[in-house]
Amino acid sequence: MVILNLGRNEGQGMRLGKYELGKTLGEGNFGKVKLARDTHSGKLFAVKILDKSKIIDLNNTDQIKREIFTLKLLKHPNVVRLYEVLASKTKIYMVLEYVNGGELFDKIASKGKLKEAVGRKIFQQLIDCVSFCHNKGVFHRDLKLENVLVDAKGNIKITDFNLSALPQHFRADGLLHTTCGSPNYVAPEILANKGYDGATSDIWSCGVILYVILTGYLPFDDRNLAVLYQKILKGEVQIPRWLSPGSQNIIKRMLDVNLKTRITMAMIKEDEWFKEGYSPANPEDEEESVYIDEDFSIHDVSLEADQGSPRSPTLINAFQLISMSSSLDLSGLFEQEVRIWDHGSLLSLGRTYIYYVLTLFPYVLTSKIFTTS
Repeated sequence: MVILNLGRNEGQGMRLGKYELGKTLGEGNFGKVKLARDTHSGKLFAVKILDKSKIIDLNNTDQIKREIFTLKLLKHPNVVRLYEVLASKTKIYMVLEYVNGGELFDKIASKGKLKEAVGRKIFQQLIDCVSFCHNKGVFHRDLKLENVLVDAKGNIKITDFNLSALPQHFRADGLLHTTCGSPNYVAPEILANKGYDGATSDIWSCGVILYVILTGYLPFDDRNLAVLYQKILKGEVQIPRWLSPGSQNIIKRMLDVNLKTRITMAMIKEDEWFKEGYSPANPEDEEESVYIDEDFSIHDVSLEADQGSPRSPTLINAFQLISMSSSLDLSGLFEQEVRIWDHGSLLSLGRTYIYYVLTLFPYVLTSKIFTTS
């Protein structure tokens, strides 16, 4: 099996198979993301380390499963690439593409709004990528600045697909019914709790992102969630007059509460403002030198001191290994689960992420904005 080594000398990091783990890049509800170096090639990666006990406690096995499956499916220059999945009895390790420019959120929060030409390029890549995902049957459902990374060249990479919807999540009416997403970016039809189209709701979130990168602030914001949701449901947004007419028009058409008149992906790509300098990505140009096997095999990783002797790898199916814990059942995806993720005001609460389990907030349930069907 592959050995996980704990370095004891100064400057020596923890080893995960051929990867040497370094500094922590970020932390979340389920674990950490660490910088890693392939000791064979020297290439840098980001390793997402998930604590299985926390996944069990929060009953989020379905989200981990769908993120792995979705990233395996999507091969696009603007989607963070998943290279490999490793696991031990207590941890899951997702070996991901390392994006060295950080979050788009940090870029806007520290430097303010972007110049229109720069913002348009980012928006073009965003639409190109999200449209590709939709064509593959994947609907992100949590598009926001924090889930858009920027590399050193200014190109974006979309990440965090754990709330994404796949074809099997649609009900008989052809709609999705799970209330999820981040409050400032969520579409009004999701709040209305009558079912929604994943593509249409993603377009709304992309409109919010475009608004923020061109203005430096959120179109819908309030510390009181109930007030915030009412603003979104009514479509109460003030578009600054100092924005160019073309950008004002496309934002207005994306943040349209009327589903019949909201702009579509095809219409966005035909918009004159959008098309200026547009160079579509070609997923076929992506390198396939590293990939995930079709049977989703992963390595069983054991935590041991450095023995100095190699061992033969044992291949185990990812979900079989994760399911070694009897309480961690990955047999299905639970579309009925209701969850929202709030990051608060872009400039006030910043990087504080809070999961709101709706049953703990009677005032939300009382408002009948969020209910389960």
